[in-house]
Amino acid sequence: MSIPGLHDWLDSPQGRYIVAWECARIDAMVADVFGYNALQLGLPELDLLRENRIPFRQKIGEPDEQHAVDTHCDLRQLPFAANSIDLVVLPHVLEFYDDPHQILREVERILIPEGQVIIAGFNPLSLWGLRRRFMRREAHGFPWQGQYLSPLRTKDWLQLLGFEVERPQFGAYRPPCRTQHWLQRWQWLEMCGERGWPMLGGVYLLRAIKRVHGMRLILPKWKSKTARAKALAPVAQKETPHHGH
Repeated sequence: MSIPGLHDWLDSPQGRYIVAWECARIDAMVADVFGYNALQLGLPELDLLRENRIPFRQKIGEPDEQHAVDTHCDLRQLPFAANSIDLVVLPHVLEFYDDPHQILREVERILIPEGQVIIAGFNPLSLWGLRRRFMRREAHGFPWQGQYLSPLRTKDWLQLLGFEVERPQFGAYRPPCRTQHWLQRWQWLEMCGERGWPMLGGVYLLRAIKRVHGMRLILPKWKSKTARAKALAPVAQKETPHHGH
């Protein structure tokens, strides 16, 4: 499915503000991930794997007139073999696509053991989340029509699938102003937010690693006796007959 209003929002001051923060952090996160296959699910307008050195990198989702994808598919049914992908990036997919649980299950299926997933999301516990909550329903457009998921809830879903989740990164502490002028006026909130209330950023990033516990092979209890090494017996010296003089 396409996301209504996404293209126009990305070109707006709000969109450029959010994208600049997310791209810088994702670039740093994917730079040290190695392997053979990497996927970006959704948001083909952005190249979030540009700093990654994995040779096979693909954008997955639905194409549009300006931005093509490498593989066109339903994100709930990914056409990749199990345990075949090293890295998956999910930029705002869980909030704006149907059945986010199934999407995460598919991501877990295709990732190799120790494979990584990076998720970007809007934080409901932020100025952006408050605006979404108190906006009139008829005024909703991107990004307000999404179902914002808290990082704690997303972390719970990932842990149920066997992922080990790192501490989230938060950013974008300015209010969701429509103009560049007002976004610039609120710039001082960035430093205050990072120091004083880091968990209230407008967006967050989560990195999770797929952990697969090794199987323990149960063997029968064989009764084996350890053979003792034979000790070398001292050679008995023959007694020399004693002849009297």
